[in-house]
Amino acid sequence: MAKKDYYEILGLSKGASDDEIKRAFRKLALKYHPDRNQGNKEAEEKFKEINEAYQVLSDPQKKAQYDQFGTADFSGGGSGFEGGFGGFDFSNMGDFGDIFDSFFGGGFGDGFSSSSRRKRRKNAPEKGADLEYTLNLTFNEAVFGTEKEISVIKNEKCPSCSGTGLKKGAHPRTCDKCGGTGKIKIQRNTPLGSFVSMRTCDKCGGTGTIIRDKDVCPECKGRGTVRKRRNIKVKIPAGVDDGNVIPIRGQGEQGKNGGSTGDLYINIRVAAHPKFKRDGFDIYIDTHVSFGKAALGTNIKVSTIDGDVKYELPGGTQSGTVFRLRGKGIPKINGRGRGDQYVKVIVDVPRNLNEKQKEAIVMLMEASGEIPAGGTGRKSFIDKFKRGFK
Repeated sequence: MAKKDYYEILGLSKGASDDEIKRAFRKLALKYHPDRNQGNKEAEEKFKEINEAYQVLSDPQKKAQYDQFGTADFSGGGSGFEGGFGGFDFSNMGDFGDIFDSFFGGGFGDGFSSSSRRKRRKNAPEKGADLEYTLNLTFNEAVFGTEKEISVIKNEKCPSCSGTGLKKGAHPRTCDKCGGTGKIKIQRNTPLGSFVSMRTCDKCGGTGTIIRDKDVCPECKGRGTVRKRRNIKVKIPAGVDDGNVIPIRGQGEQGKNGGSTGDLYINIRVAAHPKFKRDGFDIYIDTHVSFGKAALGTNIKVSTIDGDVKYELPGGTQSGTVFRLRGKGIPKINGRGRGDQYVKVIVDVPRNLNEKQKEAIVMLMEASGEIPAGGTGRKSFIDKFKRGFK
């Protein structure tokens, strides 16, 4: 088979740390998980590829061999992979259940969350799936904090059957396909012999029991959950930035078999401000002053997120000078102070001068020694200089 770059698959460079590998896997697994991309074959193949890469790079021994040989084919011996990766059977995504339990608590659907615990206990509790919500904030809302009410639709425990899927007074029946074990035996004959494997029963979904049509809960149709719209109040702390994520525990999907509820992750998006530019907890702003004020010095008014403040601009300030206003930046989320505000001075060169202004500038140049002082030479220079403005 073709060689694969597992680091590239996870968007990493060779030599990435264990934490970097875990973070990359979690991010990509959430993005391409089949439960979020139903019917998307390309996403399903990508998901398998991501899991294959993580199974290698998360194992120290396998990772060491991969780093040494740079190939996905470990069939040369000593790798611990019988027959190399060609022996992997990705038709049963339950092979990756242990990985997902460690990262997501088994919160993605039955077809992709089979784990060693479920093999030991067919009705093991499963944590509900996590949800995501994108919340748009204004610049000031992000800076000073606010409270928002959002609306999400999620699966909740059916109030009629308390999550059993059975109508009142009914009882589940033992699955006649697996005999209540939740597993079925699959035998494959190959040139190398017969191989037997155990798979989750497709009739009962691994529970070992089935619900007859006449016993199904009329409200949830046997699912045990119902779709509900819920309004949730979200407290936004002062200082959040674009791209931040706020977790709200227990506001995700309903768990299964008595498992805990998933979480809700709020993705923050902050609108740009027409005047202020943010970098971390610092703010940057431009302020314009006239040529005369910059030369002589003056008190100027500077806009901040708290309102206008006065600043004494020293004489001779050059265009592009940056001064700092300590503590006038963004409040820090941990509550330990604030950032600073940096103000860049832009000196405006006057345009469309009248005769009096032109002569005044020439006089300034004369006083500065830029042109000869007095006499006909002065008038001649002024006339020539004036003609240059026409």
